[in-house]
Amino acid sequence: MINVRRATAADAAELVRLRGILIAAMHDHLPADGGWQQQAQMTLEKRLLAPEPTLVAFVVAQPDAPSRLAACAVGTVEERLGGPGNPDGLTGYVFNVATDPAHRRRGYSRWCTTALLAWYRDHGIATVDLRATPPAEPLYRSLGFERTADPAMRLHITGTA
Repeated sequence: MINVRRATAADAAELVRLRGILIAAMHDHLPADGGWQQQAQMTLEKRLLAPEPTLVAFVVAQPDAPSRLAACAVGTVEERLGGPGNPDGLTGYVFNVATDPAHRRRGYSRWCTTALLAWYRDHGIATVDLRATPPAEPLYRSLGFERTADPAMRLHITGTA
């Protein structure tokens, strides 16, 4: 039996470690330490402690080292303007689904993501978005995700603090 639990602020450093592993896998190199890890950890600690959570994570601990995480799935809740397909405007966003390389192919990411989706369902959030890497797409399709017609775009604004 896989023990999935909701992450706490005490898991923030491990969530950042797994995020580094995910970023390295996506970009074929380890991310540089430009202070992002400390900022990410502080953000996680703050948001995981919030009384009205807008960020939630589910984790599986490593069986041989319970203080270290084997896998995680993190999600946020955004309140957008409602529309015909989503009248209340609440939208979940799944990101940072990562597994420590030594613990892959055991279903941990699936269990974490499934727990996150159940949390969304329990909180009345019917629309959930994510971006998938090609290797992860079969997992998300098996959970019911499908491609949308809306292409993602991004702008990096220079000169901001």
